[in-house]
Amino acid sequence: MGKYRKKPVVIEAVQWDGESGTANEFIGEAYGGDWEYATAANSAILIHALDGKTLCQVEDWIIKEGNGIFSLCKPDIFEATYEPVED
Repeated sequence: MGKYRKKPVVIEAVQWDGESGTANEFIGEAYGGDWEYATAANSAILIHALDGKTLCQVEDWIIKEGNGIFSLCKPDIFEATYEPVED
């Protein structure tokens, strides 16, 4: 049995800060994504992803995969999995 390393993949991501502008800029019309506030207190949003609506809370990372699909990642998992890429 061999050992394998995951190929490096560059993604686009933003950490949601609780402001509607953050979600709108990242997954709004520019990418054809869709989102909505999930609570009256606006402390969470629903991201419309391939697998349905996913709850995004403040400090969660919104990820746009290379294929244009959005997903979410908790901060600790994001930090362990991804590192910044220089342009």
